[in-house]
Amino acid sequence: MRSNENTLLLGKKVVLVPYTAEHVPRYHEWMKSEELQRLTASEPLTLEQEYSMQRSWREDAAKCTFIVLDAEKWQAQLSTTEESCMAGDVNLFLTDLGDPSLGEIEIMIAEPSCRGKGLGTEAVLMMMSYGGREQRLPRGDVQADSERARAAVASGADQPCGREVL
Repeated sequence: MRSNENTLLLGKKVVLVPYTAEHVPRYHEWMKSEELQRLTASEPLTLEQEYSMQRSWREDAAKCTFIVLDAEKWQAQLSTTEESCMAGDVNLFLTDLGDPSLGEIEIMIAEPSCRGKGLGTEAVLMMMSYGGREQRLPRGDVQADSERARAAVASGADQPCGREVL
């Protein structure tokens, strides 16, 4: 879904960012896990198939995917990459495009060290709130926004960069 491509959602435990091609290699590594394949009813894909899947989900009006970042890691240093902070993903599937109030949410905390800490709970609540909003705030330049948002969060600002804060 392209409507979230310029969105960054900040929570206390997680940061939600759109699933982009830059996230695919880490995601692909996770999905090699037989445990995750079993838990998500997924089949193993090649890296090229994973890139193709990411592109198709981005174009699908009925799917909205965010990568779940561990906020503590993400805020630790301005030079930290999103990929190094990835914890999982959260998806919103609109089940009736005629009625956008109907949908399903899925959460996967793929990174074992991030499980059992409430990241999934917060990500689902944030996705429910996001899915129910009509206005989306722009994300703009990914690198610049990440640095400004981290700096604002570190300083205790309530609304870093004018972005949506949940």
